Amino acid sequence: MRLPIVIVIVAITCFSMVATPAFSQSSSADTQQGTAYGAGMGAASAVATILYFPFKGAFAIGGGIVGGLAYVFSGFSEQTAKNIWVPSMYGTYVITPEHLSGDRPVRFLGVAAESEAEAAPYEYEPLSSPAP
Repeated sequence: MRLPIVIVIVAITCFSMVATPAFSQSSSADTQQGTAYGAGMGAASAVATILYFPFKGAFAIGGGIVGGLAYVFSGFSEQTAKNIWVPSMYGTYVITPEHLSGDRPVRFLGVAAESEAEAAPYEYEPLSSPAP
């Protein structure tokens, strides 16, 4: 009976060590930080992640396996595999307070970047050369 309790405590401890740095990197204005509301949203997002992550993780692992099989059986067609990998492996893995407040959408299915400009938002402009 004690083994499942120990496993749950170890899992929560490992999750809290990983989730705390992820939450500290939020880009929104942390006006609610240090308040009861902010603490409640943080606790709610941790509980939501604990419930959500196993499903997303299992879906991503399954998509990785199925995409790998599709890659092999389609004659090593990378596009066929990416059609499976992108929706299953991209998306939201950790629920943050911004997700709970509706500021950011939760994306169970991932979407690929429409263009290279979206994939690399900090693209540098080439230097213009003088006209001959």
